[in-house]
Amino acid sequence: MTTVLVIAGADSSGGAGIARDVRTLTQLGARALCVVTAVTAQSNTQLFATHVVPAGLVEAQIDAALATCRPGAIKIGMLASAATVLAVDAALPAAAPPVVLDPVLASSSGGELLDSDGRAALCARLLPRVTLLTPNIPEAAALLGTRAARSEVELLEQAAALLALGPHAVLLKGGHGDGPEAADLLFSAQGPPHWLRAPRSNAVARGTGCALAAAIAAGLATGLALTTACERAKQHVTQLLREAD
Repeated sequence: MTTVLVIAGADSSGGAGIARDVRTLTQLGARALCVVTAVTAQSNTQLFATHVVPAGLVEAQIDAALATCRPGAIKIGMLASAATVLAVDAALPAAAPPVVLDPVLASSSGGELLDSDGRAALCARLLPRVTLLTPNIPEAAALLGTRAARSEVELLEQAAALLALGPHAVLLKGGHGDGPEAADLLFSAQGPPHWLRAPRSNAVARGTGCALAAAIAAGLATGLALTTACERAKQHVTQLLREAD
């Protein structure tokens, strides 16, 4: 069975985080190895508390997971602290399989999930190691220290700036944008920009970013090309939103 190593936080509501990742991978026929970076107490509308798992325990979980089975891909979500970022960097094998990093910076209710030191460590240590970075529009702006993109031209500019931080490719998600379509931008140095478009949904569903990144990782683990894996994952999330509407 295709296996994906998931490194992420636990969400008590079950809507996002590692619960959403495992559910997505199961739906796509993949097995999950799980590393918990933080435990959050949150509902669909509010973040109440966060407990960061000690960095040494995060590193030990990764070591144990990799000793159990070599995954076909790695999906990284909430990292919670700079110490955790450094622990993940130290524990990832030098010849890692494809890595999809979803930069979880804040909860959907607005609570901070990675502070400024953690963001700096993320950019300096992990981004150069990842196959695909999957920020939404606010996350891209926060990582770059700029305003949120308001046009496709600005999305292209910000995707290029993120690519310069080291990832192999960037999927800049357009769900927080305007207009009748939710347009995600896949940007890399290996080819022209590629837009993934779907009708914009009015549905409210938590964990769509988690689901998208996990679905991409599942595709990469089976050997799909990056563009194909992103397109399949976009279809999966579009269907998830249809069901939530």
